Amino acid sequence: MQQQDEVAARVRQVIDAAGVSAREFARRIVIDPSKLSRSLNGTRRFTAAELARIADIGAVDIGWLLGSAAGADVTASPVRSASAPRPPVPSPEGGRPLQIVRETVRLIAERGFHAVRVADIAAACHTSTAAIHYHFPGRDELLEAAVRWCMDEDTRRRADATAGTRHAGDELRLLIELQTPRTAQQRRQWCVWLDLWAEAARSTTVGRLHVEYYRQWRGTVADVIRRGVEQGVFRPVDADGAALALTALIDGLASQVLATEPDGRDDGVPGTGVQAMHDALIAHVDACLTAPTAD
Repeated sequence: MQQQDEVAARVRQVIDAAGVSAREFARRIVIDPSKLSRSLNGTRRFTAAELARIADIGAVDIGWLLGSAAGADVTASPVRSASAPRPPVPSPEGGRPLQIVRETVRLIAERGFHAVRVADIAAACHTSTAAIHYHFPGRDELLEAAVRWCMDEDTRRRADATAGTRHAGDELRLLIELQTPRTAQQRRQWCVWLDLWAEAARSTTVGRLHVEYYRQWRGTVADVIRRGVEQGVFRPVDADGAALALTALIDGLASQVLATEPDGRDDGVPGTGVQAMHDALIAHVDACLTAPTAD
């Protein structure tokens, strides 16, 4: 128990040295923030792979984290201590764990999760398969990390795009635009979600992430609709029910778009293009949510 507490204390030092919140640090090492919190509080042990990712992001020696380095002291600086030197070779942007996850997401979008081999990810990261397994021992853990990263990125993009927007109608239209797969990045994101839906039916872990993501996403849409009702922009509707209908419509239309124009080019089939999807969503909002204007 004492060693567990000392490891947690060293991880706290790494987080403090990074100058970020525990939630942001959890995003960087690609784990559930609640897992990091429980490990820091001593009610859960860090896994070896998590400690490897923490060491990479914090630029410290994993032996120092474990207290096995010579002269290791829980009060010593994790960065400046002689027992915790910085690696001689700079890590990829964001650190090796995030590079692995980003390349995994890209490959999943291009090929589908079950067609992606660890060797493919290693080649994309210009490293070895052993390095991949060092940070993510199994495919299930790697898939979980990739899905969580996509969730975090999607949430961050929504927050950035709508920051400062006060008019609920404008904000809802911004959210719809973000979910319309116009750009290569948006199409990649949707391809990963399509794989996620299929995997969620087979994997308990991914299924939990799926539930968590959609609870957050529908909650975001419901909050916007609720504010719109208060502002008089939207009709007095059941916000949760309206959010469920709108997000389901977005999912259904996006899957049709990806199936008929995966490269983003209109194939000429009426009603299946990106613009047709966007127009249908705006028409739904106008017909079912937008409050009628006074004549």
